[in-house]
Amino acid sequence: MGRLDGKVAIVTGAAKGIGAATSALLAEEGASVVCTDVDTAAGEAIADAIQNNGGRVTFASHDVTKEADWERVVALAIESFGGVHVLVNNAGVAPSGAPIEDLELSEWSKTIAIDLDSVFLGCKHGIRAMKQSGGGSIINISSIMGLIGSPNAADYNAAKGGVRLLTKVAALECADAGYGIRVNSVHPGFIDTPLVRNAVEGGVTAGRMGSANEAIEMLTMLHPIGRLGFPKEIANAILFLASDESSFMTGSEMVVDGGYTAR
Repeated sequence: MGRLDGKVAIVTGAAKGIGAATSALLAEEGASVVCTDVDTAAGEAIADAIQNNGGRVTFASHDVTKEADWERVVALAIESFGGVHVLVNNAGVAPSGAPIEDLELSEWSKTIAIDLDSVFLGCKHGIRAMKQSGGGSIINISSIMGLIGSPNAADYNAAKGGVRLLTKVAALECADAGYGIRVNSVHPGFIDTPLVRNAVEGGVTAGRMGSANEAIEMLTMLHPIGRLGFPKEIANAILFLASDESSFMTGSEMVVDGGYTAR
């Protein structure tokens, strides 16, 4: 306990799944946490649960594709807790599931905006704030789909691949400038979250998969470890990158995928 004592963290997409698990874990380890999400009711419930467990937390409604929202959230973190030391760019959406020839530009643009543009905005405003706080750690949540291709996921692959390289550029810029800010990416395999479950249901409804149970079994078989991941397992990786234990890591890719990319 106490691995993040004195730190202030912003976690986007905090209302459920990896974001919720990460917010709770960072607070348990001593960080003051600003949880953000477009789902206000669920986000406030997560913040209430963290507070009831003794954590220092506040919630902010946050559209990660809007620069004005980023400015407001960063200002809230500074006003409420005195600075920003950790940023977890976690908010995201699943791919639309169409092949390139059928993918609407509007769907492509939506995925890119939420999964990539938001990370650019987070890095931009996170770096500005962390410079004033004496340094920090930015953790960008990419995916195994930022490392390998997958049919019917061109929008998601492009966004998550972009997150991977954006992370490296931000890491180099911060290192070269001597800001004391580290930037790393996390690449989860398939994690048992509402996002994955909803994506599976969407595939079943569209006729691209069998039943939901069959689809989950198929995804499970792709992971040599024999199961899907749990949100807490990704939160543990994020905690390591947020803490001083990873002080010699920047521009790195942490793959947490149950062996998916080892084949």
